[in-house]
Amino acid sequence: MPTIRVPAATHALLRDLAQQRGVSMQAVLEAALEHYRRQQLLAATNAAYAALRTDPAQWTELERERAAWDQTIADGLADHV
Repeated sequence: MPTIRVPAATHALLRDLAQQRGVSMQAVLEAALEHYRRQQLLAATNAAYAALRTDPAQWTELERERAAWDQTIADGLADHV
């Protein structure tokens, strides 16, 4: 298993969080990294939508596509589930 170096204060925080939750330091680190990855994905998605919104033609096309997908809600498939 690879080893990473962290400052002593970071290690102490990791240890304290692990003790508080009753899990391993590895579990805390994995959860923190997954949370960070998700935050980064949402930030990138928000930035992409913001850029898209600055182009009226592309934004209109996106709205048109959404409207087309919204019609699939009434396709009657829910009656068969």
